[in-house]
Amino acid sequence: MFFIYICCKRFSDNTMYNKQISQQINVFHGRLAPEVGNLVGYGALIESLSLPVPIPRQLALISEKHRQYSNEDWQVYTPRHQPDETLYGHLVFALRYEGLNLLFFKKLFEKIATEEIEKWITSEPLSQYSRKIWFLFEWMMNKTLNVPDLKGGSYIYLVDEKLQYASSVSINSNRHRIKNNLPGKLDFCPLIRKTKKLDNFINEDLSQKTNQLISGIHKDILLRTSSFLLLKDSKASFKIEHENPGQTRAVRWGRAIGQAGGKPLNKEELLRLQQIVIENSRFVIMGYRTQGGFVGEHDRITGEPIPEHISARWQDLEILMAGLLESAIMMEANQFHPVLTAALIAFGFVFIHPFEDGNGRIHRYLIHHLLSAMKFTPQGIIFPVSAAILDKIDDYTKVLENYSHPLLEFIDWRKTPDNNVEVLNETADYYRYFDSTVQAEFLFECVNYTINKIIPEEVAYLQSYDAMKTWLDNHFQMPDKMVALLIRFLEQNNGKISKRDLGNEFSDLKDEEIMAIEENFRTLFLNLNNN
Repeated sequence: MFFIYICCKRFSDNTMYNKQISQQINVFHGRLAPEVGNLVGYGALIESLSLPVPIPRQLALISEKHRQYSNEDWQVYTPRHQPDETLYGHLVFALRYEGLNLLFFKKLFEKIATEEIEKWITSEPLSQYSRKIWFLFEWMMNKTLNVPDLKGGSYIYLVDEKLQYASSVSINSNRHRIKNNLPGKLDFCPLIRKTKKLDNFINEDLSQKTNQLISGIHKDILLRTSSFLLLKDSKASFKIEHENPGQTRAVRWGRAIGQAGGKPLNKEELLRLQQIVIENSRFVIMGYRTQGGFVGEHDRITGEPIPEHISARWQDLEILMAGLLESAIMMEANQFHPVLTAALIAFGFVFIHPFEDGNGRIHRYLIHHLLSAMKFTPQGIIFPVSAAILDKIDDYTKVLENYSHPLLEFIDWRKTPDNNVEVLNETADYYRYFDSTVQAEFLFECVNYTINKIIPEEVAYLQSYDAMKTWLDNHFQMPDKMVALLIRFLEQNNGKISKRDLGNEFSDLKDEEIMAIEENFRTLFLNLNNN
């Protein structure tokens, strides 16, 4: 339930183009406003025009108190920012202050008469905002408006880099005198808003920080660290999917992760990865789905699906996945930021959910692939992203739900005889045009966590292990197998050992020797355990 108060009377002409758009609110779709004010921009347009578009994560509000500020959910502006009370006026406001919302424009263009757009362009042909709308219409709808090419005026960038992350390489559209600096292609182009958190991560240059971290590590330790991290990440990736693989299966997937970045990213490579993930394909139809898909539960009594996420229609998979793969190649070639690229592509993949099974692990593999292929991670080191995600599993779930849950309202589906879902409406645009800011921030947090915690802890553990091994070798000349068994036992028993528990292998140890071993273990591993 939400409450909307109309701030002033409606226009007498109550057409879609002239009706009142601004709305005075204190609560909007269950979201509490920081103060009473006029909802404007994308939020007001979506509501006023009843567009089938999820409400943006951040909404724009005109304050009555002449102050401007922002938080995670709201951008608050002063009365002087109030847009003209027309459809075009609110579009100008949205483009100027909120950036591009491609899904919004696609749904708007499907509803609005082309003559209205032509009026805006011909009345203000050099306006950057009418030109952006003009370009977007012809680009997204594959239709040419009855408007002559521009012959003069400066070229403008389509994406405002003060508001959203754009490609450093642009393509000129002479007709509109627009520089298309979108990071992706027509069939797959999610966007990321600029935030303080993302800018801080980017300015911190985490890739260089990683190089500095590993530069002081002995080569032998580094190689062993990399091997441990691969296995750790493989096991974590299975655990996220609530699976407990055997050692052989974990090693096999870890070996695949270790090859990330080495092969071109295309459909054949994705199918190869699925074959590695799904060892027994007797009960799984391999390749892109040929039926509906969802993530969720089934009713315990009726068996009916209870979706938490509904996958893209199987009929749309070829074009969506082709767009995703083309965009990945484009971002890599244009040197879009590697972490932002990985967020757009990997989360786009898991939202599309092209396979019947194996999507989650391949989604996380794509992060490895892009960070490696784009030289963000040092050669020979694979970031244990899955291990970081597992440590942040609640946040990961929220990040996935941040996209999936709002979308459920706009997907019409019915239950199939086998208790699957069949999507009944056109949904492809929801998977090609979405805001990936939350996902990008989460991935950066995982990368930062990996650099500052997981890798240093693994290195420190191996250094402590080697020191303990050297000490045991100097005092007892123990073979490696016995050292490994002893250290594992000490780890499992909080640094304590006893002759009875150790068994025959260590029956010759004297009490004072056991005490010395325990003391040395505590000295070497104490800091690790405290951290």
